[in-house]
Formats: sequence, C-alpha cells, structure tokens
Amino acid sequence: MITPSITYHQFQDGNDALRNPRSATERERTKRACVLILLTLLVPGGAQVTVGSRRLGRVALAVTVGCWFTALLGFAMYFTMRSVLLSALTQPFLMWAASVILAFLAVGWLVLWLDTFRLIRFGQLPPGSKPILAVVMVALMVLTSGGLGYAAYILNEGRQALAGIFSAGPAISADEGRYNFLLIGADAGEGRQGLRPDSIHVVSVNQSSAETIIFSIPRNFQNAQFSEDSPMQEVYPNGYNCGNECIINFLYTEVHNSYSHLYPEAEDPGVEAMIDAASGTLDLRMHGYVMVDMDGFSELIDAMGGITVESGGWVPYRGRHPETNEWGDRWFEPGTLELDGDDALSFARSRDFSHDYARIERQQCVQQAMIGQFSPQTLLTRFTEMMAAGENLVDTNLPQSQLGSLLDLAADAQEHEPQRLTLGAPDFGRSGDLFSTYPDFDQIHSRVDELIAREGEGEDDDASEDDADQQEETVPEPETDSEEEQETPEEDAPEEETQPPGPTPDHSDEAVADDEPEEEAEPEPSEVTQPDGSPLTELYLIEAQQRGEVGLLERAANGNGDCSPAD
Repeated sequence: MITPSITYHQFQDGNDALRNPRSATERERTKRACVLILLTLLVPGGAQVTVGSRRLGRVALAVTVGCWFTALLGFAMYFTMRSVLLSALTQPFLMWAASVILAFLAVGWLVLWLDTFRLIRFGQLPPGSKPILAVVMVALMVLTSGGLGYAAYILNEGRQALAGIFSAGPAISADEGRYNFLLIGADAGEGRQGLRPDSIHVVSVNQSSAETIIFSIPRNFQNAQFSEDSPMQEVYPNGYNCGNECIINFLYTEVHNSYSHLYPEAEDPGVEAMIDAASGTLDLRMHGYVMVDMDGFSELIDAMGGITVESGGWVPYRGRHPETNEWGDRWFEPGTLELDGDDALSFARSRDFSHDYARIERQQCVQQAMIGQFSPQTLLTRFTEMMAAGENLVDTNLPQSQLGSLLDLAADAQEHEPQRLTLGAPDFGRSGDLFSTYPDFDQIHSRVDELIAREGEGEDDDASEDDADQQEETVPEPETDSEEEQETPEEDAPEEETQPPGPTPDHSDEAVADDEPEEEAEPEPSEVTQPDGSPLTELYLIEAQQRGEVGLLERAANGNGDCSPAD
C-alpha cells in the first residue's frame, strides 16, 4: 500500500506544479513556461485546455484541427488536382474569403498568446529566465499572428491586383486542342510616334500535353495578312502592304490614329488589329493577348528574382563603365549571365553590330528563361512583387476565372523544350533574302502546320535546324538594285500588282530605317582575339568601339543570337 500512495503523491505534486506554480521550484516554473509556449505554438489551444479556460481551449483546438485538415488537403490537391487548387485560389470571392479567415486566425492566435502570457505568470519566474522567455514569446507572436495578418494583407492586395490585370469575361476554349496567345512587348520610347510593338510573338500551347511553340514575327515584317473576319479587310483587303510604310509594328499606332472606328467595342483597337494580323499571318486563331510595357519590363524580371541565360557571343549595351562608372558603351560577355531586370532588358533589345533576327532570338531566350523560372512556388514566394509589377506593366484580356488552369498549364509547359519559328532568318533563308519583306504565306502556313504535327515525336525542337531542302525559299527577288535602296523609305518600295491605293500612314524616315535589319550576310564564325592573340575583354571592346573598329565588333558580336536559358 505504500508504493501506490507514493506514486499517487508524486503525480499529484507534478499536476500541482503545472496548475499551481507557487508550490513548484524555480526550475519547474521555467519548464512549465516553456511547455505552455510550445503548446500555444504547435497546438494552439493546448495551453488553455491544460491549465486555463477549457472552453476557450476546446474552441481553439477545433479550429486548429480544421486548419491542419485544410493544409493537408491543399498539399494533397497540389500534387493530384493542382489545376482545381489554383483555380480556387485565384477566384476573387474565395481570395476575399481566405483573407478574412486569415485575419480572423491572426487575431485568434494573438488572443491565445496573450492568455498564455497570463497563464505563465511571469512574476513568479526566476529573474534570469524572464527576459529570455519574454523575447522568445514576442518573437513567436510576431511570427505566427503577424505572419497570418501579413498573409491576409497580401492575399487581399493580390485579389485587387488580379482584378486590375485580368478581365472579367467568360472562360476561353481551346481551338483544335491548342491555346494561342499574342505576346506584345510595347515601347513608347523617346522620339517615337505613339506606342509601337517592339517585339511580337505568338505562344501556342497544346492543351493536353502543354508542349509549346513560339512563333516570332519580326517587327519589320511587311504584307501581314488579316484574318477573314477582320474589319481591316475594308482598308487593306490584300494585307498590310503599302510598302516600307506598312511594317507590322506601325500597325498599332496607325489603327489608333486612323481606324479605331473599325473596332467600336474594343478597349484597345490597336491590339485588336495586331491580333487580326497575327491570326491571318500564321493562320491560327488567337485566344487572347498579353501586352507588356518594355520600359517597365525590368520590374517584372526583378520581381521574379532575375534570370540566368547562356549567351553565345558578345552583346553590346549602354551602362556604367566598369572602371570610371561613367555612362557609356558596355558589353555582355559570352557564357553564363545572371541578369537583373535592367540587364535583361538591355540584353534582349540590343542589335548594334548584329541584326534584328539575333535580337529576336535573344528575346525568345529571355522569354524562355522567364517561363522556366516561373512556377507556383515563385508566385507564392514573390507574390507581392510580381502583382505590383504586373498591375503597372501588363495589359491582357485573359479572363481571371481561367487564371488557375492557365497557371497550371504554364507549370506543365516547363517540362518541355519549346519549338521556335521566326518568320525570317534563320528559319526562312538568310537575312539577305528579305523574307520578312516579301513573305511567302503558303510556306509560312506549311511550316506552322508541320511544327504542330511533329509535337511529341521527340524531334529537335529548334525549327532553325530543319533539313536544307526544307529551307529552300520561293521568295521573289526584290526589284531594288542595292541594299541602300531597299532601306530608304523615300524610294518607291516594290509592291504587289494587286495592291489597292489606300491611305499611307505618316511615319518618319528615321523610324522606318530604324526598323530595317541589316541585310548583309553575317560574318563567318571565327575565334576573335586581340592583336597579340589574347582573348577579347570588355575593356578592349569598349576601346575598339571608341576607335570605330566596326569590323572587329561585328565579328565579336557574331553568334550573340545563340542564347538559351541556363540549366
């Protein structure tokens, strides 16, 4: 009978120490405080059930179990039903409801921390442990309650940002199992007449496999065809073909200035005309567009944490001199480049000492690097920065109701290397062949159909590596006698006999010349070195540029269109 009474007495003493710390030693009081803090951190409500208000504790425990269940369900859905989960998380009402729930949980957890502070009875703790436990408790309070409150704030801000970026229209449906999106990089730089598309790409995604094809339309592309139902058929029934004045990146401004009445219900008539031109040129129906302000493009890259690419040649740009810090000419060296927003924009836009087609290849490379880095994890960890950047820089007609499924499709697309096709060199002859000036649309449509048909066959995804017989062109020879005559807008450009007389946009000579690529053949790849045989350096190229050694700089820049996202 002695042993049971002793055992009961020891249990009773331990229970008294937890409920009534006055009878406990200083060490037991400190241990008790640590236990209550851990209970509130790991099992909110556990401290109250043990030594406080059991009614409050039971309510808190029920909420805690519900949160655990919801978290486990979300974790399971991410791996099994990701599209459904992302769709739910991007619905405006559910985002608002989630932000309210998070705010409620933040307040509730704060109440539990304050009650735990009361239950610990800091006045009875040893002097040495008081400040330590107080600091720990405040830090955990900020981490838990503050974190939930901040999450509620971010979610509400994201809800408002998404409403400002995406449309409230109905969901879009795939056409023959594909989504086709027009991606426009818009520029309204100094000296330009209104906004002009600086880069034009069509991203075509297989709805089932998420395999992607990127079609790039050079900004100096002429004779762009319009879709059959386009109102622009009234003005240009044979395509946008008034010569050098009708390169495709003038279309946006011309429609805004002269033909906006043809799109009476459109919020942006210029974009609608660009969609019609891309649809007719590629013979693909567009399902939506995304237009990015190129001047603020760097903010979006920075919001994603930068990008990393592999460059095949020296790329010139403007920046701070590496030694004097003065503004001037600089060069990106070949190899692996870690680019922030400003550097990525400079890398993508550079065309000095090369041509527009190398520029297009670098733009494609930057886009692929962004797609490769984008993921639901990136969206969650950098949500605030990306939403803030996107609200200011992005214009789109994609419906918010379908954002979740599109995000899921974008995540799946990262598993495939996209195929690429440029409507010009090197996929259609060389730059001197002037394919973008005299395009063969039957050939374009054939190549588009071919790329779509070969999806999933495991062939080389780069369209520029097709067999030589597939590269044979039927481009009509230009009637001009020299390259200079072709590039001078004051001269009469060769036109098709079917071209009807029509209004001619008033564009400056400088603008047209600015958009014409150099039509000379690229120099043969060679190992360019300094006169003493040592490798090229950025400082040497800067000095060579100051000396006007154009030939050397062109050889150094040769190959700078060979770019790929870094692994």
